[in-house]
Amino acid sequence: MKENHTNQLVKGALWLSIAGLLSKILSAGYRIPLQNLTGDMGFYIYQQIYPLLGIATMLALYGFPSAISAVTTKELTLDKRLTWNSFFAPIFVTLCMVHFLLAAIIWISAPLLANAVNEPSLMSAYRLTALVFLFIPVVALFRGVLQGMYQMVPTAVSQIGEQLVRVSIIIIAACLVAFSSYSVVWIGKAAVLATFFGSCMAAVILAVFYLKERGKPQLLPQSSENKFTIKPFISTVLILGIVAAMNHMTLLFIQLADAITFVPQLLEFGKGNIEAKELKGVFDRGQPLIQLVTVLGSSIALTLLPAISKEKLKREKSNVYTYVRTAFLTGFYIVIGAGIGLLILLPEINRLLFQNEQGSTELRVLMLSIVFATLAIIGSTVLQGFGYIKRTALFIAITFIIKWIGNLLFIPILGMMGAAVATVCSLFCLFLLIMFEIRRKLPELHISRTIQWKSLFVAVGMLTFYVCIWKLFIPEIWLNSRLLLLIYVIAVSLSGSILYFMFILRMQGFTKRQLQLLPKSTLLLRLAEKRNKR
Repeated sequence: MKENHTNQLVKGALWLSIAGLLSKILSAGYRIPLQNLTGDMGFYIYQQIYPLLGIATMLALYGFPSAISAVTTKELTLDKRLTWNSFFAPIFVTLCMVHFLLAAIIWISAPLLANAVNEPSLMSAYRLTALVFLFIPVVALFRGVLQGMYQMVPTAVSQIGEQLVRVSIIIIAACLVAFSSYSVVWIGKAAVLATFFGSCMAAVILAVFYLKERGKPQLLPQSSENKFTIKPFISTVLILGIVAAMNHMTLLFIQLADAITFVPQLLEFGKGNIEAKELKGVFDRGQPLIQLVTVLGSSIALTLLPAISKEKLKREKSNVYTYVRTAFLTGFYIVIGAGIGLLILLPEINRLLFQNEQGSTELRVLMLSIVFATLAIIGSTVLQGFGYIKRTALFIAITFIIKWIGNLLFIPILGMMGAAVATVCSLFCLFLLIMFEIRRKLPELHISRTIQWKSLFVAVGMLTFYVCIWKLFIPEIWLNSRLLLLIYVIAVSLSGSILYFMFILRMQGFTKRQLQLLPKSTLLLRLAEKRNKR
């Protein structure tokens, strides 16, 4: 039975990883047509609402389901049945109490928040956001119970269904703004409605899966009466749920700080009201790029980390260390290569995706944060795997404070560049905090010694030279259409990526053991076969 549960867990983790990757790609991808259709002002409006909606999504997708899953697994391990009186009702009431409180706070503070961000027209959209929080208990309860029964597929399917509905509604709303008389401010309300209907779709999908499981013995009602009490669930569900959600909110908190402080501080810098809002939209062009690269850099690395736990660390210390080192090394190599490419090609990418090169200098500085963000995500996942969840949540809260203070200090002096500097500094601090904690908990890990610096420097040098040659010899007049620009960016990116990783592989960037742990290990070993044995 235990082996069967382990197999279910491994397969479920794979499904969740695939769903998470697709969902994040969709989440980053739809912002490009959104900006193209509604302009920088429309993108600004959307990004003012998005952090709150993102927090609601994280609570419903990761936070409370993780906590409920832990409680469910514990109850089933003790051979208890999940009855309405003793299990479902107390948890549901607990979730409702929390989210009714959150919804009330958002509703009451909406005028203050709208005035704080210097956009009074967003008050109704902020109040509408409160409704999304009211729907979280239903989705979180279904997801948590099914995950606790080792059923991960429902969460994966519901996540994709939810995202498809959300993206479709937002794109339709953007088209209405672009091609009809709808005001650009309406995109904020549309974003809230998209999230709400996406949650409804997730609830329907989860309910269908739950009804299929309902006949199982552990969900059948007991003949004896069970007492209703929420006390045993308050600390576990609330504390663990909020902490678990925070560990997925790093970039959301960065965006929340920008949503509240960017425009007011840019006004102090001397920009006009409209210009400041449009510049916020320009600055937010960096968010989908950061999200895509961090997903790319962390996803492959994170496939190695389900194999770690405190118990395994005690039994198989050497193997666990190898998994962790390989995860960091893979993420580091990927994000360095992607970062170099972005820094060089950013004006062309900016023009391709967002129709002009405005803000390219500031966005280049902002792209430096992807290295720290990716490694911090991998590091926090390592700490969570070993059970240090509360510590990483604290680090993310500190990062939010640093970003907030950084915006207040740097934007009035440097303008939009100040926000980029504040983001880089805050994520660098998060990276340092997590790495110090890993060093304290795993003193023999020595991640920096794992990196083959010679291989990296040669690969980076060749990549830089290769991309610069393309830029030097391709006349600008050839890139005067988005189609030609698309072909150019794809050709340079793909060929540059292949060149970079070939140098990494051939120059002993990975050991044979590390390559064996990676996806497509047979192909990677064959590509690296000409290197010297280590």
